[in-house]
Amino acid sequence: MSTSQAIRERIAAQPAGAPFTPALFAGLGSRASIDQALMRLTKAGFVERLGRGLYTAPRTSRFGLKTMPTPEAVAQTIAATEGATIEVHGAEAARRLGFSTQVPAQPVFCTTGASHTVRMGKLQVRLQHVAARKLALAGRPAGQALAALWYLGRGQVTPATFERIAAKLPKLEFEALRSAKASMPAWMIDALRRYEQGTAAYD
Repeated sequence: MSTSQAIRERIAAQPAGAPFTPALFAGLGSRASIDQALMRLTKAGFVERLGRGLYTAPRTSRFGLKTMPTPEAVAQTIAATEGATIEVHGAEAARRLGFSTQVPAQPVFCTTGASHTVRMGKLQVRLQHVAARKLALAGRPAGQALAALWYLGRGQVTPATFERIAAKLPKLEFEALRSAKASMPAWMIDALRRYEQGTAAYD
């Protein structure tokens, strides 16, 4: 079987519209032959190139609509190739927790890896590099809460902010957030400790 055919079969086994990188085809040939095969498949319209080293094989439904990857799937694929951590941007995290009603115009994710921008038609997916401590709890509700706190900033984070977060998160997730003081700046720790002192007074 040719490298190109082997690649086509492996792509066909992926979920519709799932993003992938050349790493998906490890063992099917040399990196040069894999790159050449992907170039040919792109020219033939079998796959679409989303960005450097990032592809998808959109499938068209019977209604003529293409199945494209979700922004989160794109961000996760890019992060995985870099061994990086990602989380939704603080603006989106704040919206999910009820601190804002504004829906970001374009999806933005925070990453410990390099900054990237990927265009999918009119949609632009952006990965923004941030310090690793801002993503200490990434991938779980407590991580979204931490992202929201960083976004809200010193001027808006108060003990009442933590009270609202405590009401939104499962107890174990809020405990994880409370245990992440080493990843918080002094102003955030101060607001959290004042919240804890306030709740202790009612125990």
